[in-house]
Amino acid sequence: MISTLCQKLRILKRASDSMEVVFGIDVKKDNTAKHSYVLVSKMNLPHNGIVHRGRGFSKTGLLMNLLGVIFMKGNCTTEEDILDFLGKMNIYAGKRHFIFGEPKKLITQDLVQMKYLEYQQVPGNDPACYELLWGPRAHAEASKMRVLEFLARINHLDPSAFHFGYEEALKDEEERAQASGCPSVPPAVPSTPSEAEANSAL
Repeated sequence: MISTLCQKLRILKRASDSMEVVFGIDVKKDNTAKHSYVLVSKMNLPHNGIVHRGRGFSKTGLLMNLLGVIFMKGNCTTEEDILDFLGKMNIYAGKRHFIFGEPKKLITQDLVQMKYLEYQQVPGNDPACYELLWGPRAHAEASKMRVLEFLARINHLDPSAFHFGYEEALKDEEERAQASGCPSVPPAVPSTPSEAEANSAL
């Protein structure tokens, strides 16, 4: 009986981890009902992250990954770096993905139009080179700490393992708290893996 319960919990954990990485959805226990869980999106994307209303899958997980890469690259990264990162996830420009569709269009058009990303040409480059930054809606609906915690969780690390990113995220949390007039409470810092592990996760 106990072993069966443990096995079910392990399956639920693996499923919830996969849903977090792919769809940006947390599986949380519903305190109002016994043995019941609810799905909570990590961001407030319209239509639960479905870019084209009525069809497709949520893009929230991919967006959280993209925001994480941009943040860890110094808040701005090249289109080439983003495409290289996607290649590690077996997602390729020009090749339709069964969940995310055509990734380059999603990133450089759809998410830009929704103001989650900014896509701009880098001046003085021939041939033309483009870079990506957080858009205004990403700044409004996510925080650097929230994105860092997402990256840390999917890579089985503590956020403070991303040393420089963690310091910037803490500063961002303090600035947000001051702007809102609420006192900031720094997150607890448990023992951390090495920064080399954190860097290799990206």
